[in-house]
Amino acid sequence: MKRSLINARVIDPTNGRDGQYDLHLDGGRLIAIGEAPADFSAERRDDLAGKLVTPAFIDLGAHLRDPGPRYKGSLVSESAAALAGGYATILPRPDTSPVLDSASHIRTLLDRARDVAGVRLAPLGALTQGLEGDLLANMAALKSAGCVALTNLRQPIRDLGVLRRCLEYARTFDITVVFQAQEAALAGQGCAHEGAIASRLGLAGIPESAETVALTQWLLLIEQTGVRAHVSLLSSARAVELVRDAKARGLDISADVSMAQLHWTDEQLEGFNANFHLEPPLRSAADRDALRAGVVDGTIDAIVSDHLPHEAAAKSAPFAVSEPGMTSLETMLPLGLALVKAELLSLSRLIETLTFSARRFGLKGGMLEVGEYCDLAVIDMEQEWRVSSETLVSAGHNTPLLGMLLNGRVEEVLLGDSCYA
Repeated sequence: MKRSLINARVIDPTNGRDGQYDLHLDGGRLIAIGEAPADFSAERRDDLAGKLVTPAFIDLGAHLRDPGPRYKGSLVSESAAALAGGYATILPRPDTSPVLDSASHIRTLLDRARDVAGVRLAPLGALTQGLEGDLLANMAALKSAGCVALTNLRQPIRDLGVLRRCLEYARTFDITVVFQAQEAALAGQGCAHEGAIASRLGLAGIPESAETVALTQWLLLIEQTGVRAHVSLLSSARAVELVRDAKARGLDISADVSMAQLHWTDEQLEGFNANFHLEPPLRSAADRDALRAGVVDGTIDAIVSDHLPHEAAAKSAPFAVSEPGMTSLETMLPLGLALVKAELLSLSRLIETLTFSARRFGLKGGMLEVGEYCDLAVIDMEQEWRVSSETLVSAGHNTPLLGMLLNGRVEEVLLGDSCYA
């Protein structure tokens, strides 16, 4: 279909574009920005005055729960949630059942994804077999099967010799390693940020050092091996400083933070709301402010969902024994717009952080390029909607935002010649 989107505010940070433009598409391909070609006659013309058009978003590390327990979510439900949130591509986590540690598991997942209309998958493979931290996974086979990066998530690799070999092999095969810094011996059975609030509430704490000790080890080995790396889900001010210093020293490293860490602190734990039970835990206001500053100055490159849907029973248990995680793909945009409204982040920088993974992991999308098939999101920044079990598409409704009114919603996602409204 030949289609024109006119009078929209278009933000494309990769190409430095932020202004009012007309976009002209033919069969999903962007053929012109601004004036339409002389021989172009649109079959559909949409006046998007007051609306925002951006590249569709890309999320690193959302959990699509497939393969695995369908009562928590499925590829169908969580792909639909991603589209509702404005996402074109998801880099799903490998801690599924079975673990995504072999080429056959990756191919099966991608085959199933092709049968589900909608969001594209660019899987993260397991760095070690079974994510157990002992034996290296077959990295070359995983890359060949379609993995864009490898990770052991927060599962420990206790033998630093094994970790070093993992990084050396990843560099040999030119694979990015994604890691979440947490020293298991220091984290223990903690469920909250170690501090006055956790002590008062009687919750076992996870100290900041659980993150910084592990992060320091990783950074030293990354520097020694020269591997391309991405640190995911930063949670503390000191971790931001360590990443900033590593970048200044020339390490090929990028970083992300979850949207939850930019909004909330451990003060939210006062009511024992299990929807605030996250890994890593919500930390102090000073940590949150440092994370926000890291996003603004570019130390932190991406804001991610850390989407982890659960059934109601998983969050009905007492806080300390509830399952950590939050459903978040559908609320990423309005929470990001809230940061913009509070003048904590520019709108262009927000869009840049939501599309960064395309550039880092060599994926299609993340920009609007004339002559190419384009993935884009049409956004109404003023639309008000209430978060509820009726309005959420994800199978998991485990979010502290239930019942709240939010501003900003994705009206339509165009993925090439496919339209999702």
